[in-house]
Amino acid sequence: MSEIEATPASDRLIADVEACGRRMAAVRRNIGTAIFGQHDVIELALIAIFSGGHALLVGYPGLGKTLLVETLGTILGLEARRVQFTPDLMPPDILGSEVLEESETGRRSFRFIRGPVFSQLLMADEINRASPRTQSALLQAMQEYKVSVAGQDHALPAPFHVLATQNPIELEGTYPLPEAQLDRFLLQIDVGYPDAEAEKRMLVATTGIEESRVEQVLTAADLVAAQRLVRTIPIGDAVVDAILELVRAARPDETADPAIRSNLSWGPGPRASQALALAGKARALLAGRFSPSVDDVVAVAPSVLRHRIALTFSARADGITVDDIIGRLCALLA
Repeated sequence: MSEIEATPASDRLIADVEACGRRMAAVRRNIGTAIFGQHDVIELALIAIFSGGHALLVGYPGLGKTLLVETLGTILGLEARRVQFTPDLMPPDILGSEVLEESETGRRSFRFIRGPVFSQLLMADEINRASPRTQSALLQAMQEYKVSVAGQDHALPAPFHVLATQNPIELEGTYPLPEAQLDRFLLQIDVGYPDAEAEKRMLVATTGIEESRVEQVLTAADLVAAQRLVRTIPIGDAVVDAILELVRAARPDETADPAIRSNLSWGPGPRASQALALAGKARALLAGRFSPSVDDVVAVAPSVLRHRIALTFSARADGITVDDIIGRLCALLA
């Protein structure tokens, strides 16, 4: 892609990107006082939020998923709510419900009581421990940024993000998320165990008297401005073509690779292309660059595609993983 021409508009864009880069450095420093290690997880969570999307954090209990969400809410200045998903949780517990009230004059009327979804950052903790019916209550909120109760639409605050934590589905008492809801998550972020050095720092820091406190760095308005900036920065034709090539090659009925065709049950839809473009642009912005590259697309591809493709039974029986397929797909762009 050619360099940005020197115009007043491009000068403002350059200044905005540089200012955003300085703020991101402060955000990362503050996160580092509460979260030790997990640099890739933190980076992907920031990419999801600055892209204006939602993220699903998958990992075993006790790996700091909930702490990460709480920390991000404080640092980014967002009104945060937390919902602990359990098997007996019902949709009105998330969305809210109408109650019948009687005035002093004896007149009866319904009043809508808002649920915890009316927040700027909703932490859906252990989302796959609730029933599919309750999980699906978030579908409209995540896509349309509003909820409908008793025929009335209620707009959600801006910005609105869902950061959900999920235990691996192999654990007892979990329900798989519906595919339609999985597709609403911009990224699936796999959270692994910390390395030895990070775990040592964590051990020392959390078993003493003093507790680390994070400070607010941004406001909700700052975040909305940064999300607008992500959509403003240009993306080259070569990167757009790489995104389309990657996504279309992941569809069993469109790929030219027989190994991919035989191992995939279904592939990603157009939301995957949109997610790759936005996440790639956000990754470039967070690094202080003015336009994404193919390398940015490859870096975010596993988190974008991991929950949008499904293996055949025979592929799973042969020990093939989704990440194996994604690695093969990304090799097409090399």
